[in-house]
Amino acid sequence: MNSLSRALAAFASIIGFYGCDAAHLADLKPGSSTAQEVRERLGAPAAEWPNSDGSVTWEYPRGPEGTRCWMLTLNDRGVLVTIDQALTDENFARIQKGWSAEQVRRVLGKAGSETKFPLKSEVVWEWRIDPAIPGGRAFYHVHFNLDGFVTGTARREDAPI
Repeated sequence: MNSLSRALAAFASIIGFYGCDAAHLADLKPGSSTAQEVRERLGAPAAEWPNSDGSVTWEYPRGPEGTRCWMLTLNDRGVLVTIDQALTDENFARIQKGWSAEQVRRVLGKAGSETKFPLKSEVVWEWRIDPAIPGGRAFYHVHFNLDGFVTGTARREDAPI
């Protein structure tokens, strides 16, 4: 298989994946869909985050190659309240120096990758995100010290090849 064929196959699988995700999400209706319906359509969440009001937010990351992480909040009766995309500029702006890894995960969901840099004494989490340049690739990074606290963030854009 040549490189063009591989690229087209990868693109087709991504489109199919998002199409399936979109169809499953479209079937879910805030205010009436139940926790059981969410699990039937999306499977088990990667994480369950309890909220102070008794609700719970279920995390559905679509990385490492996907650019979505869905956060679905269910009320204390198990009824879907909201469906939110976590990987947004608004959420990126919320990440602050000194935050714990858990605080970051709660806002952005599971990173697509994690790289340790022992000589720099840091760990970097990376999410693939929607690019500003059509046809390009973009990534959001959160840098942590070895104690697990945010030291900074960065965004990287790769131009189309």
